[in-house]
Amino acid sequence: MTVPLPPPNRIYFLRHAEAAWAEPGQRDFDRPLNEKGYGDAEIIADKAADKGFRPDLLISSTALRCRATADAVHRAMGVTLDVRYVDALYNATVGTYIEIIDAQDAAAVMLIGHNPTIEQALEALIGHEAMVSALPGGFPTAGLAVLDFDVSAAAWRLTDFLVV
Repeated sequence: MTVPLPPPNRIYFLRHAEAAWAEPGQRDFDRPLNEKGYGDAEIIADKAADKGFRPDLLISSTALRCRATADAVHRAMGVTLDVRYVDALYNATVGTYIEIIDAQDAAAVMLIGHNPTIEQALEALIGHEAMVSALPGGFPTAGLAVLDFDVSAAAWRLTDFLVV
C-alpha cells in the first residue's frame, strides 16, 4: 500500500454517525442512522463548517448510514460541494480507502466510511503512536479526523479531530 502524496493536501476522514440495529431480515448495508445518529451527523457537519473545514470533494460509501451522514455534510457545506458515492467503500480494505483518496485531484477530500477500516486508514497515514495518542478509545461514530500533508516531513499529520 502506498501513502498518498499531494494532491490532496488535506484529507478528512469522517466515520458515519450512529446507526440503528438491523431489523429482522434487514441487510447491514441498509441500516439507517438512529435518532442520535441523525442529530450527531448534523452537529459534526455544522462544527466542521464553523471551523472552515470544507472539502472540495466528498466521497461516501453507498451504505444508507453513510449516505445520511453525507447528506448532513452536504447541507452544512452548501449545494456546490461535489459529492460522490462509491460502492467499493463498503466492506473495503485500508488499501482501497487509500487508493480512492490517492486517485483524486482535489486539494481537500473528505471520505465518509466505516470502522474498522476508517480507523486503520487513519493509522496507516499518521502512524500507530500518533493514532493511539490522539484516539485512545478508537475512532468514534461521527468523529472527523483532519489530516494535512506536512511537506517538510513528507508525512501526513493529524491537525484536528472533531467529536460531537
